[in-house]
Amino acid sequence: MTPTPHQPSPLRSTERRNLRSAVLDLLDTVQLVDLFVAEDTRVPLAVGNARASIAAAMTLVEDAFRTGGRLTYVGAGTSGRLGVLDASECPPTFGTPPDLVQGVIAGGRDALIRSVEGAEDDPLAGARAMDTRGIGPHDVVVGIAASGTTPFVHGALEHAASLGARTVFFSCAEPPEQMVACCDVVIHVDVGPELVTGSTRLKAGTATKLVLNMLTTGAMVRIGKTWGNLMVDVQVTNTKLADRGERIVMEAVGATRIAAREAIAASGGRVRTAIVMLHRGVDAVTADAELERADRHLRPIVGDPPPVAESS
Repeated sequence: MTPTPHQPSPLRSTERRNLRSAVLDLLDTVQLVDLFVAEDTRVPLAVGNARASIAAAMTLVEDAFRTGGRLTYVGAGTSGRLGVLDASECPPTFGTPPDLVQGVIAGGRDALIRSVEGAEDDPLAGARAMDTRGIGPHDVVVGIAASGTTPFVHGALEHAASLGARTVFFSCAEPPEQMVACCDVVIHVDVGPELVTGSTRLKAGTATKLVLNMLTTGAMVRIGKTWGNLMVDVQVTNTKLADRGERIVMEAVGATRIAAREAIAASGGRVRTAIVMLHRGVDAVTADAELERADRHLRPIVGDPPPVAESS
């Protein structure tokens, strides 16, 4: 029997050339902007097509948070930087401890500001990173690989799964079979070829940012980190956030700015606690006890949040 000649694997979607940008270098600046906008409008539609898998991953993250687990992003290059970015925004936005959501990037901290060549090609380094962070059965690890092929991410996910963690693989190209077999959830957001062939910092990067925002924000909302759409666990660590916290308390209970500021100070900077203090007329200790009985949710104590003004 004559052996079947080896067929090269199909070109991954992130490596294919984009017909619409074939004359990219001949466009003027306005034409370039128009083309970027036209291509970027495809991204939310592609994300929407992956809604079921995104929701499934969000549920895993919510379950981890409820059971004392953590969320760890793993990626290389742009994917890794976006994971670190999303993780770093959780403490000021939702009042979470820094280790609840973490970002791991191939090449370490140096790779956040400059390319560390070859770091993404080491699957054992990805596995070691999981051991370093003590990944275990209560945790969720989300591997981000825009092209789907990053060995560092594959190694991290396979080892995380062996440690009992729940695993999610995110890609903008066709997910490899080994990741489909290994992971609990696979998110495939097909944004199509990039304007500059293979440059996944473009549409794939935008899609990644959207999905990561959904995973953390959605899970935080599910565990009660917002009251309606109000950021009631905001950390008042700078002038802008202090003003936001005061405005939330003022709107929540009809307090003056001075009363809101004093309550936030008495609560130790905790906006949610300050709302209960003013609503019930109690001190911070009593307010915190009421929140614990309500699983940290404000609705059972204060009721519905203020209605949104029509002009908003």
